[in-house]
Amino acid sequence: MARDAKSDPPKSPPAEDMVRALAKLLDETGLTEIEIEEAGRRVRVARAGPAVTYAAAPAIPAPRLTTAAEHPIDLAVHPGVVLSPMVGSAYRSPEPGAKPFVDIGSRVQPGDTLLIIEAMKTLNQIPATRAGTVTQILFVDSQPVEFAEPLMIIE
Repeated sequence: MARDAKSDPPKSPPAEDMVRALAKLLDETGLTEIEIEEAGRRVRVARAGPAVTYAAAPAIPAPRLTTAAEHPIDLAVHPGVVLSPMVGSAYRSPEPGAKPFVDIGSRVQPGDTLLIIEAMKTLNQIPATRAGTVTQILFVDSQPVEFAEPLMIIE
């Protein structure tokens, strides 16, 4: 018995209609994946999620100090600035929970420890290079710092 090709419409692949219906359901619901099992047949339809794009953080300008006349002063060239001598993490105290080495208003002498910078698992004490009073602390405890970044002002 020969089949008459004209009398039987061509059949689509068994799951094609179901895949199309599930794809439409994904669009309508915002889902990224759906799976259904029916009559011993399992169909899973998934789509890739949105692409994740990472953008570089905007550059943060160097902190600026303004005088009474509101003329900005570049802290990097301030005569009392303490610059980071290395890249690392800056800490205000010798250990977590301990009293900071200095606070705003602290009087310091040359050689007094101002902070510690951890670089390559080594704790480096950063000394005062001049006598004076700490007027500004320009970093947050445990903050990563860059070479030559202004950390404090001693006046």
